[in-house]
Amino acid sequence: MTPRTRRRAVALAAVLLTAATGCSGSVGTPDAPAVGKEPARPAAPSAAPGGASARTGFTLVASGDILPHDSIIQKAAADAHGQGYDFRPMLSGVKGVVSGADLAICHMETVYGAEGGPYTGYPAFKSPPEIAPALKETGYDSCSTASNHTLDDGVAGLTRTLDALDRAGVRHAGSARTAEEADRPTLLRAGDATVAQLAYTYDTNGYPLPEGKPWAVNLIDEERIVADARAARRAGADVVVVSIHWGTEWQTAPDDRQLTLARSLTASRTGGRPDIDLILGTHAHVPQAYEKVNGTWVIYGMGDQIAGDMINHAGSFDPRGNQSSLGRFTFTPPTAPGARWEVAKAEFLPQWFDTGRGRAVDLNAAIRKGEPLTAVRDTVRGVVLGRGAAKDGLVMGE
Repeated sequence: MTPRTRRRAVALAAVLLTAATGCSGSVGTPDAPAVGKEPARPAAPSAAPGGASARTGFTLVASGDILPHDSIIQKAAADAHGQGYDFRPMLSGVKGVVSGADLAICHMETVYGAEGGPYTGYPAFKSPPEIAPALKETGYDSCSTASNHTLDDGVAGLTRTLDALDRAGVRHAGSARTAEEADRPTLLRAGDATVAQLAYTYDTNGYPLPEGKPWAVNLIDEERIVADARAARRAGADVVVVSIHWGTEWQTAPDDRQLTLARSLTASRTGGRPDIDLILGTHAHVPQAYEKVNGTWVIYGMGDQIAGDMINHAGSFDPRGNQSSLGRFTFTPPTAPGARWEVAKAEFLPQWFDTGRGRAVDLNAAIRKGEPLTAVRDTVRGVVLGRGAAKDGLVMGE
């Protein structure tokens, strides 16, 4: 990979439902710390107001669903030129944004098949494990793995996925191989902050949780999410990020459950401090709005970062299924003991997946080069800002 100016995130501890149509389209050990972004040598602390040492803030980038349909798998095979599967070219268009952040989080919606295959797309996904090192090379540090497809291949698929991510040095949250792993928050380092990533899904497409392993996939439960956030604080988290797979497919407006849960989660406080600092939504397959709720940023849905031509519930190709946004948040250290890390700058970056070329496209960069994609960018921007986030400072980044 090219040298980076950012600090590498280092681990501190080691029936199909209606969603199916939206998903259609033409190791190490659990305790082993993952390789993260190489930490820069710390400078000598300087004095700050109140006598505290100065602390360094950080930027966090997050992106939407990675959903490898058959066409995506075929493209990765073609890009590998007979040597397996190569997903790196597919993600190269967003590498600059992702690798430029101090901490980058993806959503790995599907599970991996065994080495050598067979690999399948919709409806029961088994993706090539070569995705994992491609995520690492693109700059991702951790991925949520709780989705309605987490149990598409049972415990075996779940285990293969987490094993492959471990081998690649990509952390993960939302599914687990052991009860101990499920109980341990995913803690990452960014700047001078310890960041916890928690992840949950609304369902597993009707597949029951494995017998005797109710902890295998985190399901959405408000009380449990709050309890986990508070446990992450006790484990040392300065910032708690919740990745959540929710919402109604093909609906750009957040549904009632999203709105209700966002309000209740962001209202939860301990000692006057919010328990959750950022919510990252996935699943709807279309971009959804960003909104500041009770002082905390919520992305209702980022859309699909990688997916084949998407077929909606009416059975028609829907170009919105290949539109998405990346969120970028700049966190600054607390100004007083016991205060939260604040988001000093909130940005979104519009993205499009070009199914013809099989490439993720940074729309701003493409438009600067003269590509006729202004209408696509403006569509994403209109949805993202649709709940008034601009008045709270959300801007389109470059």
